[in-house]
Formats: sequence, structure tokens, C-alpha cells
Amino acid sequence: MGDPARGTFDAHEFLGKVGVGKAILKLEKNQNVFVQGDVADSVYYIQKGKIKLTVISQHDKEAVVGILGPGQFFGEGCMNGHPLRISTTTAIEQCIVTAITKQAMKITLHDQPAFSELFVAYLLTRNSRIEEDLIDQLFNSSERRLARMLLLLAHFGKEGTSQPITPNISQETLAEMIGTTRSRVSQFMNKFRKLGLISYNGHIEVNSSLLDAVLHDKPELKEDE
Repeated sequence: MGDPARGTFDAHEFLGKVGVGKAILKLEKNQNVFVQGDVADSVYYIQKGKIKLTVISQHDKEAVVGILGPGQFFGEGCMNGHPLRISTTTAIEQCIVTAITKQAMKITLHDQPAFSELFVAYLLTRNSRIEEDLIDQLFNSSERRLARMLLLLAHFGKEGTSQPITPNISQETLAEMIGTTRSRVSQFMNKFRKLGLISYNGHIEVNSSLLDAVLHDKPELKEDE
């Protein structure tokens, strides 16, 4: 017979409570979790809020490489032998984050199959997203990349209803995320608004027509660079 403790293990409950090798962090807007170059010794799980990942080059140029939300891990590179952080993580709103030491992660992954399944599922999903982002950068125009990024940030579901992007993301940040200039993002945002693909009144709201345009490869999203 199996171990009863394993059968009753709840991965989400585990991630939501303080315990051996775990701590709950409450972060204010613009507070860093870790900075590029810090020692990598913990994995983090977002319970609430959104975290921005940025990387600074040797020439001090900063790029936004991702925005993560509830249910996502970050800092898992320490599990793969990375001694130092390769990015900076910053709260873009009030956040609640679970910090799990590298040793506690190893023990839980070994002892709790339910947690291992959750973590592996996250890694596989993230890997697929990285592949999609690479294809997006290689083959799609900046206009289409912006449309896809807006849909991802809005977590646009199958309901087909308008979805707001919260907290509000600046045009500078959007430009960094899709590899173009702020002026081009502004141009595309104005175009999307005129076409009825998005609404903008203090916050960006993504309409179902934008999803339709991306899925059906509408001409308005085929503009060359």
C-alpha cells in the first residue's frame, strides 16, 4: 500500500503556507524579489499579484523578458545549477509570494508526486511559451507581436468577453517585451483602438475582435516592419 501522507498531499495548500524551508513574502509595488547577480538559492511561487522579469546587458541596456502572474513559479534556475540570478524580478503591484529554499524544493519534489506533477507541468508550459515567443519574434511583424502580447497579458479566455489588463502596462514596457520602439507601439495601439480591437480609458481592455484577428490572420495584422 502507498504512503497515506502522499495521497493526501495538497500542492496548492503546501505552497500557500509557511513551513520548513518556506516563507511568505508580502511585496509592495516596485519592490524587488531578487536582483540580477544575486545568489540563487530559492524558488518562488506567486500567490497574488504580478512580477516583472528584466535583464540588463553588459552595456546597461534593460529589457523586459516577461510578466508573471498567480500560479507561476520563478527563480527555478537555481535547481539547474545556476549559482547567480540572471534576471531581476520586481513586483508591479502588491504581491504575495512563497519563497522555497532549494533544499526544501528538492525534498518536496522527491517525496511528493503531486507537487512534482505540478512543477513539471509548469516547466513544460513555460517551455512551450518560450518556443512560441521565439517563433513570434522570428516570423511575425511587431504589430502582430503586440496583438499576441496583449492577449497573453489579458489572459483572454474562451468566454469571448472583453478582458482588462491589470495592472496597467506602459507602452515602454510593451515595446521592450516585443522588441520594438515605444512610438511604434503607440501607433499600433491607436490603430487597434480605431478598429475596435481594444478599448483604452486609463486601462487597456482587450476585445474579442483582437483574438479573432490573430486567430484568423486578418490583413490588419500583417503590416511589415
